[in-house]
Amino acid sequence: MMSLALLTDQATGTHPASWIHPDTHASASTDINHFRAVAQLAERGKFDMFFVADTPATRTENLHAWSRFPMYMNQLEPLTLLTALACATTRIGLGGTVSTSFSEPYNVARQFVSLDLISSGRAAWNVVTSANDYAARNFGHVSMPPHAKRYQRAGEFVDAVRELWDSWADDAFIRDKNSGVYFDPKRMHVVQHQGEYFQIDGALNIERAPQGHPVIIQAGASDTGRELAARTAEVVFASAADPESAKAAYDDLKARMAKYGRQPSSLRILAGLPVMIGATKAEAEAKHQQLQEMMHPDVGLFRLGTDLEMDLSGLPLDQPISVNQLPKSANLHKAFFDGIVKIIHEQKPTLRELYLRYERGRKTIKGTAKDIADVMEHWFRIGACDGFMMQFHTMPGGLKDFVDGVVPELQRRGLFRTDYQGKTLRDHLGLKRPPNRYFEHAT
Repeated sequence: MMSLALLTDQATGTHPASWIHPDTHASASTDINHFRAVAQLAERGKFDMFFVADTPATRTENLHAWSRFPMYMNQLEPLTLLTALACATTRIGLGGTVSTSFSEPYNVARQFVSLDLISSGRAAWNVVTSANDYAARNFGHVSMPPHAKRYQRAGEFVDAVRELWDSWADDAFIRDKNSGVYFDPKRMHVVQHQGEYFQIDGALNIERAPQGHPVIIQAGASDTGRELAARTAEVVFASAADPESAKAAYDDLKARMAKYGRQPSSLRILAGLPVMIGATKAEAEAKHQQLQEMMHPDVGLFRLGTDLEMDLSGLPLDQPISVNQLPKSANLHKAFFDGIVKIIHEQKPTLRELYLRYERGRKTIKGTAKDIADVMEHWFRIGACDGFMMQFHTMPGGLKDFVDGVVPELQRRGLFRTDYQGKTLRDHLGLKRPPNRYFEHAT
């Protein structure tokens, strides 16, 4: 059965111009009523998970562009938000991002067990290492450590958190009023972790999570990231642009799991899928184009210039950009750079036409509910993914179109649930509850 998660990186939708669209609420990013309505709508659609992306930083440069594209510039802290949503929903999973570069294992372990208890077993932690220096400077560092160091720390961080999650046996807290014994001392394990990055001697001051462990999510696409996912992740967010590339990455990641004694079924890979839905394909195309044209030139040039690795602000908007003006190669994102250069070579667009046409990474699928379902079914049936991380350009409108149109179509084809069969996120995803490593049995 296909899994579905909802990506929330901007409250009004994933498109840079979503916040100025007439159908969105400009103050949504800090409005709990908005998030409550969105989460309840996703739950009506039987989504596995509501997911909040995050970075512990705001941008302090290029504010002329960010002021018009306020991604991560004004948003609620994920765990605080998800705890509020736990009280407004009953079944949908609740996933949030917390960086291993700027946290401590004990705090993260305790926070996610708390969320799991409050939500009755619906919590998930998205493990990221962070990659921008805005965040580094917030925590007293000039820049981020090298990629390999970040992932070494992340690997040990996850190990330490999992050890702490097993501090107590499932039956440790007996709460026997007659004997006056609240917990069985023999059912507590003191974690003594001595590693390169963390030293821990103690136990969590909270009982074991309803799920045993909250679900572990990752999204690293590098070889190092894939190895960490193969060893530790239970959900991976993938970003391949086409089904063939997605299937190759899917097979590669699942094949890596055997060396860690894991079965492929213990990991769900969700492909990122931005969609625009219309009553006809032409309507969907028009809705997308409307959003593109609402994007301010400052934003369009900044996003394009980021991937071309050059400042485009002084160039005329309505004249073709010359290949001779571009850098010879990319230092950061070669695939994005090469894609833009290819468009310039072949189509010779004006700068305005280029930024209006450009979509970073995965291209939006535009069409009717049936068209969208056809794409999803193809990816799923060829084994390119186990489900999808859905991205909607405007919220809640895009989500409502999907819930009302695409979900029934997937259900009709037998690809997606008609109702939740279990109560926990692990139940939804078909993931086993992990046993406690320190005690023989779990209840």
